[in-house]
Amino acid sequence: MKKRVKNWGELNTDELYSLLQLRQEVFIIEQNCVYQDLDQHDTNSIHILGYSDTTLVAYSRVLPPNELYAQASIGRVAISKEHRGKNLGRELMDYTLELCGELFGKDAQIKIMAQYYLVPFYESLGFEVISNKFWDDEIAHYYMLKRSLES
Repeated sequence: MKKRVKNWGELNTDELYSLLQLRQEVFIIEQNCVYQDLDQHDTNSIHILGYSDTTLVAYSRVLPPNELYAQASIGRVAISKEHRGKNLGRELMDYTLELCGELFGKDAQIKIMAQYYLVPFYESLGFEVISNKFWDDEIAHYYMLKRSLES
C-alpha cells in the first residue's frame, strides 16, 4: 500500500473527494449510521491516505493534542470493504502511530474512541481500555489510550 500524508491545505480535490467517499461508504452506508461525518476537526488534522494503485483503500486522520482530547488522537480509521482481510488495517495503524511519534514525540499519549468489536485489534497495538462501554450513534464504543509510542 502506497501512503500519502497531507495536511488539510495540501489535499487536492480528488484526494478530498476520495477520502470523504471512503468515510461515507464505511461509517454511514455500511454501518447504516446517519451522523455528521464532516466536522471542524478535519481542517486541523493530518490525513493519511493509503492507495492500491490509484484507488484509495485506507484512511486515517491524526488530530494534535488539545484538538479533540488533551492527548493526540487517531480517528476515522477506514479500510474499503473490498480490501479487508489483507492486514491493511494493521499496516495503516502501524504507520499512523509511527507518524504520531515523529509529530508529537515518543512519550506522547494517543487517545481513541474505538468501536467495541475493534478493542482486541487496538489492544494488540498497545492501547488499553480507559472507559466503560458507551453508545455513540447507536454503536457501542470504548475510549482507549496508548500511554507511550515507544515500540
